[in-house]
Amino acid sequence: MWGIVPAAGRGTRIQPLAFSKELLPVGSQALEHEQRPRAVAEYVVDRMIRAGADKICFVIGEGKSDILEYFGGEFGGARIAYVVQPEPAGLCDAIFRARPLLEQRESVAIGLPDTVWFPAEGLSGLPSDELSFLLFPVDRPELFDAVRLDDAGYVREICVKQENAGTRWIWGAFKMPVRILDELHRLWLERSPRDEYVGTLVNAWIARGGRARAFRTGQDYLDVGTMSGYRAAVKLLAEREADAVTPVSLLADQRGGRRPKEHR
Repeated sequence: MWGIVPAAGRGTRIQPLAFSKELLPVGSQALEHEQRPRAVAEYVVDRMIRAGADKICFVIGEGKSDILEYFGGEFGGARIAYVVQPEPAGLCDAIFRARPLLEQRESVAIGLPDTVWFPAEGLSGLPSDELSFLLFPVDRPELFDAVRLDDAGYVREICVKQENAGTRWIWGAFKMPVRILDELHRLWLERSPRDEYVGTLVNAWIARGGRARAFRTGQDYLDVGTMSGYRAAVKLLAEREADAVTPVSLLADQRGGRRPKEHR
């Protein structure tokens, strides 16, 4: 399976930075028994690999060579490839830039490199043989692409940055077979003007008889492309790290018990 990471945006909402926004340090991880900062794009790559991706394609733009230098040719056991979007032309254009690398028999997962979301295994629960979206509840769905569903869990409409969408569930990542990516690509080429957003293109595809499923299994979703989102992500990751150590380091003391003795 391929993972496509559209990373050609200029990140104007969080500039000025001395590097690509996808390399913004958020949280940390253990590396060779030491903690080191973690670039925000590592989170979506990690989640794709957990879901079975063995190849990752970064779509980069002008001035984004630091992403290539950071990730190199392999990361987390997955091979890394890069394609170039010559100028910012929307998410759809960025995704379709990766199409020449994909084989018809494969599936593909797509996620945004300036987001942090949980559960980390969320993509793993999505089927690979149909277009499927991983949904997350947020407080301000009008800032994202909100997804309205029918009673069977199929997508009725994607409301792109729309007030009063009638739902607080937004898509954070999605998966599909390459054959459906090709259907979307052909439709995108037919439309004028061509869609900038995935939501409007998928709406047109559904209107032609396509079907997309959605899974409301996401828990936390944060856009790190803004200062408020960055601060929230740092806080969330710190809380999750604290929760992870609490049972080992604090629970015994809180309950009046004793910790296991260390072996000498």
